[in-house]
Amino acid sequence: MALFTEVIVILFILRRVLSIILEIINISYQRKIGPFVPATLSQVIDKSTLEKSLSYLGLKSRFGIFRSLFYDILVFIFIFTPLLNMYNSKIIGLNINNFMEGLIYFAILSTVIQILDIPFSLYDTFFIENKFGFNQMNISLWVSDFIKSFLIKTLLISGAVLAVIYITGISPIFWWVISWLFFFVLSITLMYISPFVIEPLFNKFTPLGIIELEVRIKALFLKVGIQASRVLKVDASKRSMHSNAYFTGIGRVKRIIIFDTLLEKLSGDEILSVLAHEAGHWKKKHIIKAIISYELFSLALLYCCFLIFRTDILPGIFQISESGLFVKIILALFIGSLLSFFLSPLVSYISRRRESEADRFAVTLAGEEAFLQSSLIKLSKDNLSNLYPHPLYVFFYYSHPPLVERLKKLSIFGMELKK
Repeated sequence: MALFTEVIVILFILRRVLSIILEIINISYQRKIGPFVPATLSQVIDKSTLEKSLSYLGLKSRFGIFRSLFYDILVFIFIFTPLLNMYNSKIIGLNINNFMEGLIYFAILSTVIQILDIPFSLYDTFFIENKFGFNQMNISLWVSDFIKSFLIKTLLISGAVLAVIYITGISPIFWWVISWLFFFVLSITLMYISPFVIEPLFNKFTPLGIIELEVRIKALFLKVGIQASRVLKVDASKRSMHSNAYFTGIGRVKRIIIFDTLLEKLSGDEILSVLAHEAGHWKKKHIIKAIISYELFSLALLYCCFLIFRTDILPGIFQISESGLFVKIILALFIGSLLSFFLSPLVSYISRRRESEADRFAVTLAGEEAFLQSSLIKLSKDNLSNLYPHPLYVFFYYSHPPLVERLKKLSIFGMELKK
């Protein structure tokens, strides 16, 4: 057992060391070549913007390192000292039914995590984002968002815990597949109700209000077989000046959502190019592929948990005196978080590949690449995106190709289309 513990500790430390090295390499790389504007962007991005981007990246990276180290230290203390064993024994010692025990077990941990994150969230929002002109929130809105998010997370976690306890009680052998079915149905249900129940709690969604653009957007999506029920504008500017647009919902509740900040920064043709990219994800079945991959992976993980939970190997490795379902779940989640880091390059690669496919489709749909290129440049400039991410950092973390690489590919797609 001691050997397993040592291996897990090594993986835990290695994950954080590698992540810090990647952050340092990325910052150093941009500092080295950052002041030089790429030729393809020289007309729209100046040196002062690059310097501001470097400052933003550096501050966000240092903050991210500190935040991650803080949580790693807490997790290490909780998992690898007697603290988890004491916590587990204390909850079990309450001698209450499984449902109440499970609710208390996870509610305390969830609450502590969310409270501990308050200072970090405040600093990120009201110092970093404020310093670079992105934050639009006041403290009352932040508090309101926190309370709503806290209640929603607590409700979902409580429901999930109660469901798992009930399922494991009625089917000790097949709980893993029944639990998988439950969470699959829950996720689909949330896709249906979120646009009408959860999202309006945070933002106001109103009709786009630009008739010509709305007609063009709906016509664009009809070309790829998407019947969008509504094209809406969301008041994202009351929180942040970052911009976005997305396609949400399934079945008959498909909706196109455009940030009001995006409407201010991009022209109609550029907005159409961004949405054409999103339509490309749907047409290329990226969304359904992602769902299928995730669900199959989740099913496999639950089966592994079923096999492991039949033994006391996890409590043994971490020296837990009183074995039980809840502590096994905590330890399984911990190990899963370690392994997910080392899988991130594969996930990032698949995502970047799909983004390029969606870009190619957008160029084909629009008949040219210029508007998508100009929209990406504007968004990158406004969001102070890193123009020079280190290739190794991209390999690990980037879900989208870096801007300069993406622009080159779009030009190639455009030339291929014109042949």
